[in-house]
Amino acid sequence: MKINDSIKNKVELGADKVGNGKNLGASGLAANKTETTSTTKSSESVTLSPMSVQLQSITSEVSASEVFDAEKVNAIKSAIESGQFKVNSEKVADGLIDTVKDLLKK
Repeated sequence: MKINDSIKNKVELGADKVGNGKNLGASGLAANKTETTSTTKSSESVTLSPMSVQLQSITSEVSASEVFDAEKVNAIKSAIESGQFKVNSEKVADGLIDTVKDLLKK
């Protein structure tokens, strides 16, 4: 089976077209960066789509919140170490079934 960049060719990324309309590769992007840093004024502007603004908002909210509850993790660790941690197999099974249902719906 031949592997090619057919997906890459079909998807046009907006980041590749920033600047004066030229399609820049990695080396062209670096050259363009040095050009823009050496000039004091630029007539080019960038407009973000509503989706990118929403993504930035979500990213800042996630980075500001804690990913996990450290106290709960420490309580579970100590319960495991002391041998008092019990696994509720029914709850685990229900969670697995719910996950499979969600995957099948997609």
